[in-house]
Amino acid sequence: MPQYDLYHDTVKNALIKDGWVITADPFIIEFKGVRLYADLGAEKVFAAEKSGHGIVVEIKVFNSPSLVTELEKAVGQYGIYRTFLKQVDPQRNLYLAIADDVYRDFFLRPAIQEVVTDHQIHLLIFNPEQEEILQWIH
Repeated sequence: MPQYDLYHDTVKNALIKDGWVITADPFIIEFKGVRLYADLGAEKVFAAEKSGHGIVVEIKVFNSPSLVTELEKAVGQYGIYRTFLKQVDPQRNLYLAIADDVYRDFFLRPAIQEVVTDHQIHLLIFNPEQEEILQWIH
């Protein structure tokens, strides 16, 4: 089993506060003999549609001395998860969850925005102290 990230419970609580139901912890993605563990799977039922809207969330802390190295790992992992999800559960959207200070101080840099756009990364921005989702970017 994978090790939980520092903000695992924080993001889980923020999703629940936002009306999501946690359906998997961790969310297992298995494709052609390869098993991956994303942090969370969640669903939200919209009354108007009467159908679920599912997401998979991978939480990243970005607490090492090199934020670029952390980004390289996160982008690679995100890409692999997205490729597998397209095959096994294409209705689910994949999100990279990051704290608001990391988003503000690092992800808003023009070069990093270019990477996020180029790799079509969906972001979930959360406030770790208040355990709240601040923004969904897709």
